[in-house]
Amino acid sequence: MLDPNKVKLAIAPIGWTNDDMPDLGGENTFEQCVSEMALAGFKGSEIGNKYPQDVQVLKHKLDVRGLQICNAWFSTLFTSEPYEVTIRNFIAHRDRLYALGARVIGASEQGDSIQGKDINIFGNQKPVWTDAQWDTVIKGYNELGALAQEKGMTLTMHHHMGTGVQTVEEIDRFMASVDPEKVFLLFDSGHLTFAGVDPVPVLEKYIHRIRHIHLKDCRLAIRDQAKKEGWSFLTAVRNGVFTVPGDGDVDFAPIFDIIEKSGYEGWVVVEAEQDPAKANPFEYAQMARKYIREKTGL
Repeated sequence: MLDPNKVKLAIAPIGWTNDDMPDLGGENTFEQCVSEMALAGFKGSEIGNKYPQDVQVLKHKLDVRGLQICNAWFSTLFTSEPYEVTIRNFIAHRDRLYALGARVIGASEQGDSIQGKDINIFGNQKPVWTDAQWDTVIKGYNELGALAQEKGMTLTMHHHMGTGVQTVEEIDRFMASVDPEKVFLLFDSGHLTFAGVDPVPVLEKYIHRIRHIHLKDCRLAIRDQAKKEGWSFLTAVRNGVFTVPGDGDVDFAPIFDIIEKSGYEGWVVVEAEQDPAKANPFEYAQMARKYIREKTGL
């Protein structure tokens, strides 16, 4: 069982409205999204494209529903834009998250990423960094980690399909290269499974350097179809490659066991982008909440 004094449960708004494909859930309002999150029994949320930009407005709408912002995606572009641009944008992002009460920042290096492009996600066009690019990314993340710590916050790197940190080898190189006191890992069970990687050994190896967890399930039949037919990442999402924990093929029992035994403290976040016209977001949020309660006691 997971200790509710240590582990907090959140859900991402991407099940209601998709930032990368705004037509998915375009009809769903921000108020509907956060109200249904709270009604389903979640205590935290990440940030979506329909969330109010004004910090006080957003905080009020979350407070009255008993919700808290736990993190928000940040794209670093160290391999494709001037270094200083990412640093400047990160500081603004950090300060907004801090004002909202979040203390974790999830970042992903999106330079030349193919996750949003109409390209075979399993093809050979995924970015593979040169040594010089690796050096720039590592330098940048160490600096961002220090900037996060200025506010008492923690930087995590989100390994992600279609990016330079997707495979086990790339995760290992990143984690071996960054300052372990400044940069941590955002673990995502769904992205590892999609990539053909068993998520359990990765979690086991890095649990003491993990500061944020995405609980995402994966339908392997859809993943295999995507691989066979050369789908893009977003096409796979539209066709239901991801779902909520307990509804796909990821075995969460060892994942929950590792989290419990490690004494992990922080957020675990249900994140399952689907077409809300096919997978009603409130119903799937309730499904995830019930499954996690039964399996972890949270």
